[in-house]
Amino acid sequence: MTFENLLIERDDAVAIVTVNRPKVLNALNAQTLTDLDNAIAAFKADSGVRAVVLTGAGEKAFVAGADINELAVQTPVQGKEHARRGQQIFDAIEQMGKPVIAAVNGFALGGGCELAMACTLRLAADTARFGQPEINLGLIPGYAGSQRLPRLVGKGVALEIMLTGDMVGAQRAYAIGLVNKVVPAAELMTEAKKLAHALAAKAPIAVRYIIEAVNQGLDAPFPVAESLETALFATIAASEDMKEGTRAFLDKRKAVWQGR
Repeated sequence: MTFENLLIERDDAVAIVTVNRPKVLNALNAQTLTDLDNAIAAFKADSGVRAVVLTGAGEKAFVAGADINELAVQTPVQGKEHARRGQQIFDAIEQMGKPVIAAVNGFALGGGCELAMACTLRLAADTARFGQPEINLGLIPGYAGSQRLPRLVGKGVALEIMLTGDMVGAQRAYAIGLVNKVVPAAELMTEAKKLAHALAAKAPIAVRYIIEAVNQGLDAPFPVAESLETALFATIAASEDMKEGTRAFLDKRKAVWQGR
């Protein structure tokens, strides 16, 4: 696959996606969003891809936000369409059914922070900086940042981050639960790929159902969420992977997953 603003690599079952606009700190313009949308759709359909690593080109930024040149000239109707499109693309990342690891190598601000939050897991370089500075432009987050951030870090901390517009360093991001792990910048991609390969080696149907159970059940009433888990458990009990996994455990050997 070739894209205007993305670089794509394959490392066995892991796809590595780099947002490639380093001169503008990898800002998300309309073309980049389209590229992400198309790439995620392709990875979802490709059974050979079992995990994705998402990062930014250069050493300064993961994604430093949306493209302000585009935002500045939007009408209210265009703004609504723009925000909804970004939300839909980020929802597709969150709900792809395969782990997406954000390897945050620098600034993850505005749309960049929202992109990282849409990923399944987040690893941060010790030099990374996060934030939702839209308030400083007279705006609010538009790619579901006002919804994902409080779900990750809690209401009070999320409001602080969004109302002040201040940046959050990597260590505080870890302390508040915004990222899963902080590593030295020079080791970020090595660690992200290591984690991606570990997840890619897991049973793919179980991975997909765990992600679905958490995403769909998190905001549902608990009995509804339990029913969802029960339905997914019953479905996976009929899979070849479940039979292979249990047999392999009893045979004391490594399971060979088929994804069916």
